Amino acid sequence: MMLEVGDAIPAVTLKDMEGVDFALDHYSGKPLVVYFYPKADTPGCTNEAKDFTALADEYAAAGVPVIGISKDKPAKLKKFSEKYGLSVILASDEPGDACAAFGTWVEKSMYGRTYMGIERATFLFGADGMVQRVWPKVKVKGHAAEVLEAARAL
Repeated sequence: MMLEVGDAIPAVTLKDMEGVDFALDHYSGKPLVVYFYPKADTPGCTNEAKDFTALADEYAAAGVPVIGISKDKPAKLKKFSEKYGLSVILASDEPGDACAAFGTWVEKSMYGRTYMGIERATFLFGADGMVQRVWPKVKVKGHAAEVLEAARAL
C-alpha cells in the first residue's frame, strides 16, 4: 500500500551515485521531495529528471532537496546524471526496500503482459518528516512545477 498523507518517512537506506549508503532521515528537519521513477535513461524518466533539474535553483531557494529513486545500480545513475547534466540527487534502491516501504513496487501491465515494476510517484514531506502530499501515477509534463508550488506552500 502506498504511503498516504500523515504517514512518516520510512527508515530506509539507499545508495548514492558513488555507491555510498545514506538514509532519508539525514534530511529530517526540512521539507523533502522524494520521487520514484521506473528506469534511468528512458524517455519519461529522463524528462522528469530534467524538469526537476531545470527547477533546482527554485527548489534550493525554497530549502527543499529533491531525491529521485529507482532500482538502477549506482554506476548507471551516475552515467545518467552526467549524460544529462542532472542536479537532482539520484539514489539507488537495488534491493527494493524503499520501493516496498513507500508502496511504489506494483504490478503493472503492458501489451497484455503483467510484471512488477516501479509506479512513478512523488511524495512531499514536511520538516516534521510526515507526508504532506502524494502524487501517484505521475504524468511527467508540468509535474516538477506542480510539486514546487506545493513545497513552497509548506
